[in-house]
Amino acid sequence: MATVRTRFAPSPTGYLHIGGARTALFNYLFARHHGGKFILRIEDTDRERSTPEAIEAIVQALTWLELDWDEGPFFQTQRYPIYKEKIQELLAAGKAYPCTCTSQVLDAKRQAALKEKRKPIYDGACRPMGGKIAAMPEGKPYTIRFLSPQDGTTVVEDAVKGPVVFENRELDDLIIARSDGTPTYNFCVVVDDIDMRITHVIRGDDHLSNTPRQILLYQALGRTPPQFAHVPLILGPDKARLSKRHGATSVTAYRDMGYFPEALSNYLVRLGWSHGDQEIFSRDELIEKFSLEAAGKSAGVFNPEKLLWLNFHYLKNRPLSRLAEEIVPFIKAKGYAVPHDRAWLEKMIATLRERAKTLVDLVDLAHFYLSDDIPFDEKAAKKFLTLEAREPLAELIQKFEALADFSESSIEKVFTEVLQQRNLPLGKLAQPVRVALTGSTVSPGIYEVIAVLGKERTLARLHRALQTIERL
Repeated sequence: MATVRTRFAPSPTGYLHIGGARTALFNYLFARHHGGKFILRIEDTDRERSTPEAIEAIVQALTWLELDWDEGPFFQTQRYPIYKEKIQELLAAGKAYPCTCTSQVLDAKRQAALKEKRKPIYDGACRPMGGKIAAMPEGKPYTIRFLSPQDGTTVVEDAVKGPVVFENRELDDLIIARSDGTPTYNFCVVVDDIDMRITHVIRGDDHLSNTPRQILLYQALGRTPPQFAHVPLILGPDKARLSKRHGATSVTAYRDMGYFPEALSNYLVRLGWSHGDQEIFSRDELIEKFSLEAAGKSAGVFNPEKLLWLNFHYLKNRPLSRLAEEIVPFIKAKGYAVPHDRAWLEKMIATLRERAKTLVDLVDLAHFYLSDDIPFDEKAAKKFLTLEAREPLAELIQKFEALADFSESSIEKVFTEVLQQRNLPLGKLAQPVRVALTGSTVSPGIYEVIAVLGKERTLARLHRALQTIERL
């Protein structure tokens, strides 16, 4: 068996979207599973819509997803001489011909066909008759069309869908070069896949209609087509094709929302592939188990809640040292100063990780750790920062000020002493303290919070709360 070679070939007209990321992932996993090569090719022939910013965004997204390519990125705009050579080859062999039909004439014929309820395909007006090689026009613009067979069938032996049969009479003579000489998408794809020795083309099934034409081009160029595998599209919760109206659809949007690349990769691969009932896979497991035979035949429905659940799984199982590195850009994005003490940052994260589902969540929950500008929630202050709480708080402050060891166990001991001396339940002291330290009634365990905040910041906030009470 030849070395497996797959490719991901995005058009750089925008961000890498979820469907494209899954296509890249399937190609990557298939190549890695077979010990093959994964190639990145940028299909930038649409010069009006392709941008350097989009290319950079795609490369960043693939890098973040850790889909490392073996060759490339290749750019189609740098390969025009190769396409031109192959077009000349087809012209010389009588397998392509010039077409002088103007866009106005073609559009009029298309409109007439639609009005008469006929399929609007090219009628072959410039098609050479009797197998003759057409002369090149002089003094007028022309496109180059592929001379497609008009009888028989073309069969796509699809690794996911099985055999798909197309009637050749339904396939018109495809334009392979525009009037300005630039090659078109379907032609470039075939030439590139031949030149890059691609063995398997794994892509969304919205490309299936292009495949018979591409197979005919392979044959015209004297090459055997690769194995095609068309995977179903990803749908939104309403079963319509996934789009912006369903929420975030770009990979970088999920990165910026604080998702982990492992979570997004794990989720995307399960949208069109399965291995029993297993939901969570390491990258090594995915490489070991991935196969096209297990790819789904029906569309996957994107479920944001399921992705969030997966991200939560990765967050709570991630090493604290790694989270302390990963959270830094999100702390900066919120405008907080980044703590220099990474050990302290790890302690902070440890108190919050069971409550957060993304890195953005983690920073939002950590606001009372990362800032000393903590406003009191009005209802919480009214309920718990009362005259009744004044004396217990004052006693707690006094004992904390005398405390040399500010560990959780010592803090708990002080709390217990105050509660026993005043015959109070924990909530009568813990809730006023919680409001004083965090501004609200919801937080991690109060002893944990105090230990992470430290003696100086804890006392400053307790004094502020006491002053608030004394103004009542």
